[in-house]
Amino acid sequence: MAKTKVGSKNLKTTLTKTEKAQALVWQIVFAIPKGKVATYGQIATMAGLPEQSRMVGRILSRLPKGSKIPWHRVINSQGKISNPNPSRQQQRLEADGITLVNGRVQLTLHQWKP
Repeated sequence: MAKTKVGSKNLKTTLTKTEKAQALVWQIVFAIPKGKVATYGQIATMAGLPEQSRMVGRILSRLPKGSKIPWHRVINSQGKISNPNPSRQQQRLEADGITLVNGRVQLTLHQWKP
């Protein structure tokens, strides 16, 4: 990570690999429209991070408090909620018009296909 000195402050001029991945994941998740979901693996692939679905989950678990990024629209590849607080995520999905059937989102109906 390169830094530039301005006065007595150091300013970043480039992003680290992790910061770039985080920014891409946030941007992609922000684009998921209401009424649609994406899987962790789908987001990873779209961000150029194939087979890094767990990284996507980790990035989303560390969103800043009060973030407007619709984290609740990301689910696992089986259409299930993997969040430690599933009722909160389910409530948000239902508010988006997505109903879970037997604990699963019907990906054939609700999966985002950009």
